[in-house]
Amino acid sequence: MQFNIASLLTWHTLSVVLDVLITWYFLYHLTLLIKGTKAVQLANGILLILIARVLAGWAQLTTVTFLLDQIVSWSVIGIIVIFQPEIRRGLEKLGRVSIFSDREGSERKQQEKLVKELDKAIQYMSKRRIGALITIEQKTGLDDYIETGIKLDALVTGELLINIFIPNTPLHDGAVIVKGNRVVVASAYLPLSDNAMIPKSLGTRHRAAVGISEVTDAITVVVSEETGGVTITRNGQFMVDLSQQEYLKYLRAELVTSEEKKQPWFVNLVQKLWNWGEK
Repeated sequence: MQFNIASLLTWHTLSVVLDVLITWYFLYHLTLLIKGTKAVQLANGILLILIARVLAGWAQLTTVTFLLDQIVSWSVIGIIVIFQPEIRRGLEKLGRVSIFSDREGSERKQQEKLVKELDKAIQYMSKRRIGALITIEQKTGLDDYIETGIKLDALVTGELLINIFIPNTPLHDGAVIVKGNRVVVASAYLPLSDNAMIPKSLGTRHRAAVGISEVTDAITVVVSEETGGVTITRNGQFMVDLSQQEYLKYLRAELVTSEEKKQPWFVNLVQKLWNWGEK
């Protein structure tokens, strides 16, 4: 029996899929909004209260159930008060959204600018043999390591990165952590790798770069203080003494969204199913 994909393309099926995608989109962006803020702990507390309410009802604990019901009933007002900064920030972001804006194009420009500013700093420091350690967050959060650094929260620029790593300055020792297009912290501590494959000629910065790549998917750029050589680490691997052309090619491939990556995964899936159904 030949499978007919057209039978699945009913309004009921499409409405269910649309309902799930909208809910997923909302929850995903809500998670991004509260990620790294005190709201995460508060959200965990609310979740525990809801779980306790379900268990109390199942165990028929009348008094406990009544008290938890009162807490849940007043929780809406509490959430508005507690999450006021996050709600305000979310509404401000929503107000800046334009239906006709080229969000992907704007994001791509920011990514290109990030690579350009990194290149400016790397070239300056490499020629003058100024040691540097720059970690760029990817999918795995770096909050544990961000807490060890000195907060900056500044836009990434070549000049800022250069000034941070100038020798004998308060922030030059340790790692800079970049999140999105912002320098989150400087002088952060990264875990050192005990990988025996690391050449003994490479110093502590390189071991820290390999170490963070072993526990996260972050991309880390190292400029050697002794030779001025550029090293990139990721996923436990390291590429040593890269030329400008080589590291720029790698950074653009990993940090700049390509045309194929622009569309959401579910759009690509629908397109593939549609093309398959037409065959």
